[in-house]
Amino acid sequence: MNTGTKTAPAAATRREFLKRAACGAAALCSAPAIMHSAAPAVAAAGGGPQERPNIILCMSDDQGWGDTSYNGHKVLKTPELDAMAASGLRFNRFYAAHPQCSPTRGSVLTGRHPNRYGCFQANMSIRPEEVTIGKVLKAAGYTTGHFGKWHVGPVKAGSPLSPVNCGFDESLSHDNWFDLDPPLSRSGGPPQPFEGEPCEIVTDAALEFIRRQAAAKRPFLALLWFPNPHEPCRAAEKYKEPYKHLPEKEPNYYGEVAALDAGVGKLRKALRDLGIADNTLLWFNSDNGPYINDPGSTGGLRGWKVTLWEGGIRVPGIIEWPARIKRPMVTDVPCSTCDIYPTIIDILGLKVPGQVEPIDGISLAPLLEGRMTERPKPIGFWWNPRYSVTGPYLDADALTGTWRTFQNHRYQGPRRPNAGNEKAHQNEHAALVDNRYKLHKLADGHLELYDLAADPAETKDLAQEKPEVVRSMAAALDAWQLSVERSLMGQDYPTRTGG
Repeated sequence: MNTGTKTAPAAATRREFLKRAACGAAALCSAPAIMHSAAPAVAAAGGGPQERPNIILCMSDDQGWGDTSYNGHKVLKTPELDAMAASGLRFNRFYAAHPQCSPTRGSVLTGRHPNRYGCFQANMSIRPEEVTIGKVLKAAGYTTGHFGKWHVGPVKAGSPLSPVNCGFDESLSHDNWFDLDPPLSRSGGPPQPFEGEPCEIVTDAALEFIRRQAAAKRPFLALLWFPNPHEPCRAAEKYKEPYKHLPEKEPNYYGEVAALDAGVGKLRKALRDLGIADNTLLWFNSDNGPYINDPGSTGGLRGWKVTLWEGGIRVPGIIEWPARIKRPMVTDVPCSTCDIYPTIIDILGLKVPGQVEPIDGISLAPLLEGRMTERPKPIGFWWNPRYSVTGPYLDADALTGTWRTFQNHRYQGPRRPNAGNEKAHQNEHAALVDNRYKLHKLADGHLELYDLAADPAETKDLAQEKPEVVRSMAAALDAWQLSVERSLMGQDYPTRTGG
């Protein structure tokens, strides 16, 4: 393993977090409630636009941690992801912020846990008050594009949560998951029919965008969010051919993974051919674990999609950036999709006036330099908080989704009106990952503790053996949940939008 040396500031930050968490929620999130403008002014440190790296964020849909050959799959072949992992930074413990797709996508855009803005599960949107990576980089002089599955609001131009209205100059996108021969919207326009394999379609669209920016020598941000291998899987013949001898669903599932792997390969080759690979940060991850009824693999981890066990939230994660990551690295430091936003902001030296706080992620810039051996603060997870819904944020019909304000999706809280007098956060599952240990708070309030270094499959509960660890982590988890509740009630914005 090559994770560099531990830095004192990181350890000190972690101790301070736990100390404040034990003192209660008020101390945990002390940032003022502020509102961003529609196009935030961004101050940049460092050189001009030509010195800044291009940013490409790739994401697969329902691909499990074990659904790569570099993570040990015995049948599935992912040569392009394997090559990327062998040359860049490979995460052994990369986490989706949530075990479903829409919330995780919101975390990539904002750096914040999705429960803070009411994106509790699939088909729920982010809030329009949130600052997105698209808006920030566009204001900093980047050309921005989104290609593929959006799923944090309708893609039509009239939606305040379309890619265009979230800061992306161009898009070829779908509200939700899509399959062979899909309808797609170009920059918020009416749906157009496309023929072919979906990963090929969106990869080609992204590359057309990238070639134009490279020719103009403009720095760019491209989100390439593949729709594969989301069920019901229906792979193109050429991708499932190598797996035709396998039973039932496997040829289609493995074929869909093969298609997205080929898309990654086509993208990487194009970056080299254009001469921009060295100065391009390419980040790949999945949005959650595999669906239980698919042949997807968790690599032996417990649980599946829609659970907070490792199989539901630990996903493939890789960063390739030759100019910065000059030798292959593998890390066991736990990292999250919430870290993507603050990492990019930090790398680019940007200051974002009106940044909505708190940010749940951390900058991984020290990790890229080999200077981080443990995470400076824990990662919180929270599945299915209590809420009521009068209608869906996003209709199921393709590209006809409607947007509704958060007023129609009221959170039934706060949970603890008299702090300390009522047991909070019941009827849901929450968890906290703090480097070696993971604490689960189950629906009945029962606490379980697992040593992920020794027991990644979460088979042996250590709660009785390590009561001090349980107490410390439970205090941190409770404080974090209370801070999330304040965000959810609109207290991160000057004008409350929900509750």
